[in-house]
Amino acid sequence: MTKIAKIFCIALVLVLAGLPAAAQRRGYVISPVNGESVLRESAVRASVEWMTDPSGGGRAAGTVGGLRTARWLADQFQEIGLLPVGEGYLQELRTETGQKGWNVIGRVPGKGTPQQFVVVMAHFDNLGILGGTLYPGADSNASGVAALLEVGRMFVRMNEAGKTYSQGLLLVALDGKEQSLSGSKALLKSLEEGTLTHPSTGAPLTLADISQVVNLDQLGSTLAPLQEGHPHYLLMLSEPGASRQRADAVNRARNLELELAYDYYGSKDFTKLFYRRISDHCPFLEKGIPSVMFTSGITLNNNKPYDDAASLDYPVLTRRIRFIFYFLDKLL
Repeated sequence: MTKIAKIFCIALVLVLAGLPAAAQRRGYVISPVNGESVLRESAVRASVEWMTDPSGGGRAAGTVGGLRTARWLADQFQEIGLLPVGEGYLQELRTETGQKGWNVIGRVPGKGTPQQFVVVMAHFDNLGILGGTLYPGADSNASGVAALLEVGRMFVRMNEAGKTYSQGLLLVALDGKEQSLSGSKALLKSLEEGTLTHPSTGAPLTLADISQVVNLDQLGSTLAPLQEGHPHYLLMLSEPGASRQRADAVNRARNLELELAYDYYGSKDFTKLFYRRISDHCPFLEKGIPSVMFTSGITLNNNKPYDDAASLDYPVLTRRIRFIFYFLDKLL
């Protein structure tokens, strides 16, 4: 063995000695690349196809199909390795019309004391069946839920590699978006009333424990690009400042080459509508919680029977998920 090779081996041993045991067993240095390694376009597509299958009835809140989807998501959270908040993943709620619905909540722990959380949310409900016609809701919002699942999978992988973040993640699949944001309002109420238990202290989990909200809503289409013929784009609605700077830095550093927009197609009124009034993060924004919304925009397919799994652009959706993962990695 040459002198250079010996020096390299000694250095490698010293590096590995400083890593957690899980990382040493796997033989690699902790990096966001470890999380990205579990992202699969095929898994994204499979999630969307499952949620849009006619057997789910369009996932309307308060229906058998909605409950079926909530239970499936709870199983997915467990399989991925997300930890529950309390005894299980399902949180019962009542919609604006009095129907029973379910939020699905899982977490990736952080190391802060007291621990704060970033909430990543995506609604899973859609219109269901109206007048005998099925509304599959692939882009709205099976695409966002598929992204939520993959983000969870990637951060669990980071924990397995030995990476811990100063903040934890709460991943929430929301019910009742189509009924006046019922799921988001129920989550907010549970935090205001302290009906959830803080996993690291045993005290009530409150709104003060939430540092930021990230909302994933309609992420899978390329039918409404910012520029004609340029499908690699993403809209990010937030307050000016650190979040936008972080997004720009991630896009450059990872060579994702997404065209980022920080308003809704240049429209002040539509930006205000989607960022401040009609999206799931809005109840939290009203309470002063910093919020970000990622979307690929509304298309002519939305709320139509042909918003189906075949209409989405999975390579671009997967690239967007990769971007969101790196954005959150820097945020945490």
